[in-house]
Amino acid sequence: MVALASPKPITLYPAAATEGGAHAARDAFGRAMTYLRISLTDRCNFRCLYCMPAVGMKFQPRDEHLTDDELLRLVGLFARLGVTKLRLTGGEPTVRPKLVELVRGMKAVPGIEELSMTTNALLLGRMAGPLKEAGLDRVNVSIDTLDPDKFKLMTRGGRLDLVWAGIEAADAVGLRPIKLNSVVVRGQNDHEVGTLAELTVERPWQVRFLEIMPLEGVGDVHDQGLVSSEETLARLEAQFGPLDPVATDPSDPARLWRIRGAAGTVGFISPVSAPFCAACNRVRLTADGMLRLCLLRPDEADLRDLLRSGADDEALERRMRVAVWRKPWGHGLAEGERETIRGMSQIGG
Repeated sequence: MVALASPKPITLYPAAATEGGAHAARDAFGRAMTYLRISLTDRCNFRCLYCMPAVGMKFQPRDEHLTDDELLRLVGLFARLGVTKLRLTGGEPTVRPKLVELVRGMKAVPGIEELSMTTNALLLGRMAGPLKEAGLDRVNVSIDTLDPDKFKLMTRGGRLDLVWAGIEAADAVGLRPIKLNSVVVRGQNDHEVGTLAELTVERPWQVRFLEIMPLEGVGDVHDQGLVSSEETLARLEAQFGPLDPVATDPSDPARLWRIRGAAGTVGFISPVSAPFCAACNRVRLTADGMLRLCLLRPDEADLRDLLRSGADDEALERRMRVAVWRKPWGHGLAEGERETIRGMSQIGG
C-alpha cells in the first residue's frame, strides 16, 4: 500500500509570496487569502448525522443573515483584497431565495475568476441549468452512500433518487468537473467506499473521501466514527489494487489518486490525520456576516454590524486585512484542541 503524503510546507515569507498579487490580504505567515467560502444560510433540507444533532438545532433569525446587496458589496471588497475564487455553501445554498440572481451578481464582480458551490443536490435537478447560465462554474455534491435506505438514514430523510438526478443534471449542463464528497463514518458507510470510488472508473468525476470533523453538536459522532484516510485508502487498494498518485495543487485539501485505467480520480481530505494548514489560502464568511479565519477556531471578525453601521469601504477593508493577518497557523487537532463554537451548517463547509 502507498502511504498518504501530506502537502509540502510552503515558504512563509510575505516578501517572497506572489499568489494573489501585491495587494492580496495575507496572514502573518505570508499566506495570501485568495479563496472565500460563503455560507448563504444556516438552514438545510437534510439533517446529516455528522453535521447536525438529531434534535435541538437552532437556526438564526433571517434578519441576522446578510442580504443579497450586503453579500455583493462584501464580495467586491474581497476581490479588491485578492480573492479570485468563491465557493457557495450553507447549510444548503440552494434553499437561499434568489440564488440564481445572486450567482449572476457575484460572477460579474471584477476579479472573481471562479464560482463554485457545495450542495446536497436535492434541488439541483431543476436548478442546474439556470445556475450554469448565471455563471456558476461547477459543483461539489455531498453524497455519502449509494444505498437508498442508508442514504435516508444518514441524511435523516433524504431521497437518493432526487440527489442522483441533480448530479446528472449538473453533469449534463457542464457544471464540471463533478466532485462528490463522502464523509466516511465508521459503522455507517465505511464499508461502501469501494462502491463510491467505482464511479470514477467510467466517469471523469472526482470522488473525495473526508475524515469526519469534531464540530459543535456532533463531537460524539467524530469520536466514535472517525475513519482515517489511510484506512480508507487501504480498503480501496484491497479492492482495486495499488492506486496511482496524481499531482495536486498544494492549496487543494484533497490528495488525489487514480484507480488504474479509470477516467476519474479519487481524493482524500484528511484534516485530522494529515492537516493541510501549511498551504491554506481560504477564509470563510458565515451567513450572519462573520469573517471566520479557520474552520475549527472560534476567532471571527464581525463584518455585518460594521457594514450596517454605515462604514465606508476603506473601514471594511481595513477590518478584513487586520482579521486575515491574525489567521492561525493551523487548527490544533493534533494537540487535542477543540475550540469550535458553531456547527458546520452555521460556519459553511
